[in-house]
Amino acid sequence: MSQLELLWQYQQADVEVDNLEMSLRRSPKRQKLVKLRDSFQDLQKSLKQVEDEVLAMLDRTDALKDAISLSEDQIKQLQNRIQNETLESSEQVRDYIDEAQRITVSLNDYEHETRRIRKSAADRDRLQRDLKVRLIAAREEFIPLREEYDSEYKQAQEQVVKLRAKAEEKREGIEAELLEKYNTIKQHSIPPIARLQNGQCGGCNMSFPSSVLHNIKNGKLVECETCGRMVIT
Repeated sequence: MSQLELLWQYQQADVEVDNLEMSLRRSPKRQKLVKLRDSFQDLQKSLKQVEDEVLAMLDRTDALKDAISLSEDQIKQLQNRIQNETLESSEQVRDYIDEAQRITVSLNDYEHETRRIRKSAADRDRLQRDLKVRLIAAREEFIPLREEYDSEYKQAQEQVVKLRAKAEEKREGIEAELLEKYNTIKQHSIPPIARLQNGQCGGCNMSFPSSVLHNIKNGKLVECETCGRMVIT
């Protein structure tokens, strides 16, 4: 049996392994697991972001409490100054009024921001609960499905091992250089070998001139100029 025919038989066994491995990767259970995993990771990221936002709100709320307390102290101090000092001019009166207004505006701004943060925190709290519920649901769906897939995958892998061993047997007697060429072509064209069909490449339907056909029919190694496959009769 020629080297090319041996390689063809090896390819048949090799393709069988590849097809089984591809069917495992495209398994509906696996696709659903991947989707659930991605959804779970997205939910985790969203929950972490919300938790970080809540922590930032708590820090800002503490800072606002300190700022409000300081503004209230400033108002008390201003009231004491007004009561204890003699106002000698209208300019002093305006200065006290301006200072009181400035402190009051700041205090109102702090209180307004505090109310806004409290509302946002309540919204974030509801969102946290929702995300946690969805995480639990995703986990409860993921775990049994993964167990089912793992069981199926284990059985399929046993078959893959058997088929791979069969393919390895088919490699025996094939020249190393030819196998290397096969693997190189496989990186861009699957399967790497095509049969000649009606004077055309069985992989891409490219027609060959008579001189190339002559070489193929005489068992010479010919690679299709279009798809790069090895073409045999």
